[in-house]
Amino acid sequence: MCGIVGYIGSQQATPIIIDGLRRLEYRGYDSAGVCTIADGCVEIRRSEGKLVNLERLIADRPLSGSIGIGHTRWATHGRPSEANAHPHQAGSVIVVHNGIIENYLPLKEMLKGRGCIFKSDTDTEVIAHLVADRLKEAGDFEKAVRLALGEVRGAYAVCILCQSEPDTMIAAKQGAPMVVGLGNNEHFIASDIPAILSHTREMVFMEDGEMVVFRNGEPVFSLVTGELLEKKPRHIDWSSLMAEKGGYKHFMLKEIFEQPRAVRDTITGRLMEEQGDVFLEDMQLSDEELRSVDRVCVVACGTSWHSGLVGKFLVEELCRVPTEVDIASEFRYRNPVINDKTLLLLISQSGETADTLAALREGKSRGAKNVAICNVVDSSIARESNGVIYTHAGPEIGVASTKAFVTQLVALYLFALRFGQARGTIDRERGQRMLADLVHSPSIVEEALKLDPQVEKVARTYMTARDFLYLGRGTSYPIALEGALKLKEISYIHAEGYPAGEMKHGPIALIDENMPVVVLVPKDRHYEKVVSNMEEVIARGGRVIAVCTEGDEEVRAKAEVTLEIPPVPEDLLPLVLSVPLQLLAYHVAVLKGTDVDQPRNLAKSVTVE
Repeated sequence: MCGIVGYIGSQQATPIIIDGLRRLEYRGYDSAGVCTIADGCVEIRRSEGKLVNLERLIADRPLSGSIGIGHTRWATHGRPSEANAHPHQAGSVIVVHNGIIENYLPLKEMLKGRGCIFKSDTDTEVIAHLVADRLKEAGDFEKAVRLALGEVRGAYAVCILCQSEPDTMIAAKQGAPMVVGLGNNEHFIASDIPAILSHTREMVFMEDGEMVVFRNGEPVFSLVTGELLEKKPRHIDWSSLMAEKGGYKHFMLKEIFEQPRAVRDTITGRLMEEQGDVFLEDMQLSDEELRSVDRVCVVACGTSWHSGLVGKFLVEELCRVPTEVDIASEFRYRNPVINDKTLLLLISQSGETADTLAALREGKSRGAKNVAICNVVDSSIARESNGVIYTHAGPEIGVASTKAFVTQLVALYLFALRFGQARGTIDRERGQRMLADLVHSPSIVEEALKLDPQVEKVARTYMTARDFLYLGRGTSYPIALEGALKLKEISYIHAEGYPAGEMKHGPIALIDENMPVVVLVPKDRHYEKVVSNMEEVIARGGRVIAVCTEGDEEVRAKAEVTLEIPPVPEDLLPLVLSVPLQLLAYHVAVLKGTDVDQPRNLAKSVTVE
């Protein structure tokens, strides 16, 4: 969740680090800090709050030096404060860290017994003191880091400097993302690609248990235990401009409007329209292996879990295989019944979600086949899975996911089609029809985006409401959940998503003249029942915002407001229904003056449990 940037080279480190941290702001943070070493002197600047506070501090007290590390922190141990901000220093050792050290309390007590004095409430400071303590016996910075990390349990991505070896920078990872950027006589460390993409496109993705030592600027890769490694860089072809706002007021709005392009990119090169099948180049499961599957377990968190719920409908409808959807943080703690005939389908935008990664490892230990749906190439989940279906959303900067969610839905549609073809539940003719529908879906999403001015007017009408209820049936139910989540995330209005048929089992008690109810009522197999549910809301004074199919006179006559989407085949309804709900959340948040791209307490990539 936190952001790390490190630099070693011939340029001034501070501007490069600050620029990198700014590009990582989307991950969510509550404090920031930078450390540089120049002429053997260590300088640290830290500040609570947004990066602009740190920049003001540095403007008043400038930093110099061509080696440095920086960090944006999201609090895990210790409240947000300047004292708890990174970097942390103990003796000559300076550390920034992402993750959680599980055994930090016994280590802290041991170090206190050896005379160490702690200045923060963080688990990270333990690493600094531990390296400094081991440096006394090792007499060598690199060896001290290896000894210290050998005693640490938990998840970490660390970048470490040492005043006594001012030309050396060390980084290591275990259970948290870390990427190395290779430049010309300069090198970079970051917790995510966008931080350093403007400086280099040659990246090395570090694996768990690996370490890199930059001494006199040259990187040497090894295991933390000492064995040397040869690592090949990967060229990243993302455009730097993809991570810029492109003229939009917020990244979130830009990303909502990028969805037609993202859908096109996710299907491009994968459709075999003549055969009515798809080509998923990295899925790595044969037709025989797919036919052996007797159950699918979808595992994800948050927005990805909502896409997984849509996936359940698709897989069961199209492939006739029992499918369940688990929240990743619960999956491995319930002793799940899985075996070699189970297919584990992991969904994560970042590919670094700690709970989803843990679920993957649990499934693998029990022999389950697995496929990941990820947006970030060579992320941990993508690397550790048997196969992967990459979404091609491009970098998503806004914390509240939009285009990544929609491309996950597309990936699930592609997966279900490939799975159904392998199992013989989708014949060539049906596959051709499905692919024809999918080919037209980007233009239908573009049509839905034309609702934007109308949605803004709706937002002005309902922005003062304290609570919202979202209702849907079938695949519209997960979209109701996602719509409610978007509103909660960025506007801080309480909202609940519910299956429309369950309304009478509790939520109906909440409905009065002050309650806006967003009802998803497209022309599908559930239409008549949802209209009936909508009438129950109206009868109790609820204010209905209906998302319906164009030209629906019946709904138009009943609802207070209608947002009308183009007609679309039922399996692809979730793609189009998502758009007005994303726009509604966005405009309400803007009107309320909240931080749309970086909502409070949230992080883009949840890399700790």
